Amino acid sequence: MATNCENSGFDSFCLFQSSDETSSSGLGFLNSAENPLPPPPPCVEVLPSEASTFMKCAVENINIGVVTFLKGRVSTHEVFALSNSDLVPGKYEGGLKLWEGSLDLVKSLDSELQSGHVSFEGKRVLELGCGHGLPGIFACLKGAAVMHFQDFNAEVLQCLTIPNVNANVFKQFQPLYIDGPNTNVGTELRFFAGDWSEINHLLPYAHNNDKDSSISNDDTKAGYDIILMAETVYSISSLHNLYRLVKMCISRPHGIVYMAAKKHYFGVGGGTRRFLSIVEKDGMMATSLITEVVDGSSNVREVWKLSCG
Repeated sequence: MATNCENSGFDSFCLFQSSDETSSSGLGFLNSAENPLPPPPPCVEVLPSEASTFMKCAVENINIGVVTFLKGRVSTHEVFALSNSDLVPGKYEGGLKLWEGSLDLVKSLDSELQSGHVSFEGKRVLELGCGHGLPGIFACLKGAAVMHFQDFNAEVLQCLTIPNVNANVFKQFQPLYIDGPNTNVGTELRFFAGDWSEINHLLPYAHNNDKDSSISNDDTKAGYDIILMAETVYSISSLHNLYRLVKMCISRPHGIVYMAAKKHYFGVGGGTRRFLSIVEKDGMMATSLITEVVDGSSNVREVWKLSCG
């Protein structure tokens, strides 16, 4: 499906999102206690040629101030046989919904770029829990040499992330059928599905040589220079696995993490402060608050920067 993006003085992106999304995007997750989870799906690399071609998408514009999006809608019922559900732990982790933190993160990244606090040019970048892949697409268009996308569900990558990359980077919605790490845009684009407890074994630049996830400063060839993640800290049961993965993926001594999420996720126990308590107790990374968003439409949202060294 071909579309035209109206620029209106801003960078333009084309996005899909869940057709179950309401106008008050991302107001919260399921208010239920977490039950024992089923075994996670196997970790796999999803090739660009595996992008879905059967999803029907309605397209509309969204302007968030620093960027203008052209977004479509993908139904969780069609992809997962689920109706009006943002999250089914262990089966579907909300990847088809456009959460507010993703937009907050792009705004903050744009601000960091403008102030000279970060550069994507020539960097290795990883987006964890990517869903739409908006922050990763932003990094790719700003000159990242490597852009790897990770999501819990392979279906999210096939039906949403890869089509979004095609639409924004290659200006087309149809699959490219270009398999392998290198593309003609000068960026290594790859897509990985799997649980945070195991995906490190598949990610090309992850450190996998020590059990406690500590990283040697001499291991300069491994790691991602920048890790991006939005709305990944909602579940208290996954916070330790997420932080362990971050440590195994971050480049030393100058790697950084940008994290956007709600301060608290009521009903599931997670939130930025719960995750930061783990980070600060470990002592490996320094933390600094970049942005706080209090708009009355949801819980307080924050963007944090975590730095090695």
